[in-house]
Amino acid sequence: MSDTHRHMPQPARLEMPRQDLRRNHFGRGAVGGLRLNLWRLAVFVPAMLATGAVIWGLSTVFAQQGTSALEYVLLALIALMFVWVTLAVSTVAVGLLTRAQARRPAEAGAIRTAMLMPIYNEDASAVFGNALAMLNDLARRGGRHSYDLFVLSDTRDDAIAAQELRAFEELRQAAPDTISVFYRRRETNTDKKVGNLEDWITGWGAGYEAFVVLDADSLMSGRTVARLAEEMAADPQAGLIQSYPQLIGAHSLFGRVQQFSNVAYGWILAEGLATWSRSEGNYWGHNAIIRTRAFAETAGLPHINGLWGKSLILSHDFVEAGLLRRAGWTVRFLPHLPGSFEETPGTLIDYVLRDRRWCRGNLQHLRIMCAKGLHPVSRFHLFQGAAAYLMAPAWFTLLIFWALLGRDADTNLIRYFNEANPLFPNWPPEMTHIDSAVFLVVMYAMLLMPKFAAAISISMSNRVVRLYGGRGVFAISFLQEIVLSVAYAPIMMVHQTGAVLRGLFARGFGWAPQRRNAEGYPLRTLVAFHWLETVIGVLLLAGLVNGLISLWLLPIMISLLLAIPLSALSALPVARLSRHLQMHSPLTLREPKIVQDARAARLQMEGVLAE
Repeated sequence: MSDTHRHMPQPARLEMPRQDLRRNHFGRGAVGGLRLNLWRLAVFVPAMLATGAVIWGLSTVFAQQGTSALEYVLLALIALMFVWVTLAVSTVAVGLLTRAQARRPAEAGAIRTAMLMPIYNEDASAVFGNALAMLNDLARRGGRHSYDLFVLSDTRDDAIAAQELRAFEELRQAAPDTISVFYRRRETNTDKKVGNLEDWITGWGAGYEAFVVLDADSLMSGRTVARLAEEMAADPQAGLIQSYPQLIGAHSLFGRVQQFSNVAYGWILAEGLATWSRSEGNYWGHNAIIRTRAFAETAGLPHINGLWGKSLILSHDFVEAGLLRRAGWTVRFLPHLPGSFEETPGTLIDYVLRDRRWCRGNLQHLRIMCAKGLHPVSRFHLFQGAAAYLMAPAWFTLLIFWALLGRDADTNLIRYFNEANPLFPNWPPEMTHIDSAVFLVVMYAMLLMPKFAAAISISMSNRVVRLYGGRGVFAISFLQEIVLSVAYAPIMMVHQTGAVLRGLFARGFGWAPQRRNAEGYPLRTLVAFHWLETVIGVLLLAGLVNGLISLWLLPIMISLLLAIPLSALSALPVARLSRHLQMHSPLTLREPKIVQDARAARLQMEGVLAE
């Protein structure tokens, strides 16, 4: 055995062929078409009807003087945004109607499960501390299934690798006797995380019926891991079962906004998604259990053609879920299952940097969604991944249109240019500021409706609202989250627009690990990162002062103008704020035991590595 594999078990090799996206997979038979599903109709039909009504109304107004190419572009942008917002509202409605307690799986035989933790230049004390807490909790729970942990390192930094090795030795000594712990560092990190997991599957995958994928910041209770194994054992058709990760460890203002939103509102979208997706669920790349042979036989990813030649599929998780379903395996989502956690970037800049990586990968889905044999819902998931980022340039383009409309006919620059060119009709016919204000209010109301629906549901339950600190504290946290989310949204819009342009036209980028702490950035970095939003904010302010743009753009202008101080504020430790302004949730007021155990284990590992 090579020195690289000296801390690994004996090989158990498994073939993992690269899939051909131009041909169907016939291993288990192609999946059927879009089955009649009333919940899917309840989600998609209202969204389509509402969007169609809005577009029909606007096109009728435009057609009074002839519809120009510019107006067709505007209608397309509005349709894209409106249908996406209405789909979210419909999903929330279905989630409210169908929420129920999770059912226990049927009794089944034991399966051997590997827990895989791919890492890349991470803090060794955090990674191995989390691992120790999970293994101890899993051993305390017991059960009929057996588990092994594999830490799969792609670390390039030798100093960090040395820390990993020391932490591994400590973990191996401290881990329960019933669970074996292994460590492997690849000599070359070919194909990044995809290649890291493929290396394990082809080298050792045959020894395990299933594996649980963990990110470097993942944390799962023993009950959750065991429940996933039970669900997999009880359902021979299941190829992948995804848990619902909740956010933990947020100590900065921006992180706490994300965490509060995830805990307070995310569940309602998760309920709706699980209801209508059924066996055609999705995969988020971690905190999920996967049937090993099914994945090896059906989900080997090819490189795809891009603008700059062959490239790796970056957002691999959506694609792997689609390929599993294509081959006849089900992909399920368990939104009820507690005890599945991950962390979130602590500052606005860290969030944007992570978002850029995701954007490039999700835009690849526009090409992959045309692959042969995919289920229609799998295609929708792929399109959804790309559309989540395409919404930003759509909003940005509408912002430009809105600014050019001016405050009245005399300041309407679009009308001015159209009069200079008689080939184009005057635009927009009969559209007043009241009309545009109503449209803005409707869009914002629908964007915020899922949050209000979840907040009302929480407030109606005395037991649940107490978990958030009581109605008064919850109301303050809810309003604070709304204000901060609205403030950061225009800044994110500008950066996501830039990410889309880079993703479509720029070459590849380096693979940098995510910054896990929430330390603020120096002023020079803030200015360099947010100069564009600031310039746009200054231009909008100049237009407002000179009476050239509508007052309805004031909230967007303020956010962009204050992008630098808002970014600095994002790193503010919430501990410095009043208790009522810390946006507490059940996960902060009553931390789960596994979170407390992980913190203690991290401190233990820090002490060992500091010796």
